[in-house]
Amino acid sequence: MKKTLLGILGVIVLLFIAWFAFIYFVPYSEGTRSGELIKFSKKGVISKTWEGEISQGISGAQIFQFSVLDNNREAIEALQENEGNYVRLKYKERYATFFFWGDTKYFITEVEEAQSPHFRDR
Repeated sequence: MKKTLLGILGVIVLLFIAWFAFIYFVPYSEGTRSGELIKFSKKGVISKTWEGEISQGISGAQIFQFSVLDNNREAIEALQENEGNYVRLKYKERYATFFFWGDTKYFITEVEEAQSPHFRDR
């Protein structure tokens, strides 16, 4: 009876580790998005996560929401410096997320300051 119970528990632990590794190491997609950084904050009750939004249109009709992992200090500092500016974000989209990573499935890896296509003459 104990062997069966330990075997079942071992299989459950291995499945959880495999699921976690899949979510962590296998991105669904990678890409870039550009827009005006309109929000960047650290929020949460149990676990604080970095969350932000960029507006991808002149009227703010399309909003891209993203998260930044705590260990990506360069991206966090670049986003804090560029709030209100036009930025280009490189991201990885994951299949799922954990509550301690962030609210979205989009995780920023790099931040570049960019020129707005709407106000090129300024």
